[in-house]
Amino acid sequence: MAKEGRIGVFDSGIGGLTVLREVRTLLPGEETIYLGDTARVPYGTKSGEAVIRYSLEVAGFMKGKGIKMLVVACNTASAYALPALKEALDVPVVGVIEPGAATAAEATMAKRIGVIGTEATIKSGAYFDAIKAIDSKTAVYMKACPLFVPLAEEGWLDNDVTRLTAESYLANFKKEEIDILVLGCTHYPLLKPLIAGVMGKGVTLIDSARATAAEVKRILQEKGLVRDADPAFPAAPPEFFVTDSPERFATVGKRFFGDGLVSAELVRLGDS
Repeated sequence: MAKEGRIGVFDSGIGGLTVLREVRTLLPGEETIYLGDTARVPYGTKSGEAVIRYSLEVAGFMKGKGIKMLVVACNTASAYALPALKEALDVPVVGVIEPGAATAAEATMAKRIGVIGTEATIKSGAYFDAIKAIDSKTAVYMKACPLFVPLAEEGWLDNDVTRLTAESYLANFKKEEIDILVLGCTHYPLLKPLIAGVMGKGVTLIDSARATAAEVKRILQEKGLVRDADPAFPAAPPEFFVTDSPERFATVGKRFFGDGLVSAELVRLGDS
């Protein structure tokens, strides 16, 4: 495994671009590759068996690209497929759940944490288990917020519809007097200002994308694999791959990643 290898980041679709953005901010010298499995999005409504199969197909593609680390920037894939991916690959594999859970467990003073995510992520109980493994005395409250994903992709980040949706989803968290809310879906950072406004100043939001990037950096440093940034020779821009609709990915993806996302190459995986 060499420093020159790229960091591979994958998601079922577009939301993982928030993780890629944080990784590139924290590790500007690294070259990266991103795959969105847009033909089979969302993973959040699929069975655990299907998610594992899809994830292994993505891992095979990434392995062929010579990656030095795989970042699973999908909460659902992190919940179901991480053990299989670690067994299948000979490079470090990082998911988004454990970093977010660890940051939340460390930050809470009230020992009362809320977690929002897709139906599959919440149903898996992965965040609950990860937080409880760190501190069994911390109360963890979970809520699926499926409408947040299409609202974020539509660019409805702060309007009456989105605000009313957030108020409805988050009402019970206020009653439970949480002091930490984990954004357990990679789409949700786009809605962070609105969610923060609904929850109020007493609640800190934990962005799993940021926590994951910090964990990526820690592991690469530990293994001596960090590629130092050199202003004279900047890292190449990321390569983007999708399994369907590259034009839509590029258009919507700019909301998550910025103007650095110009185009994506179409690839076929399994039954995608």
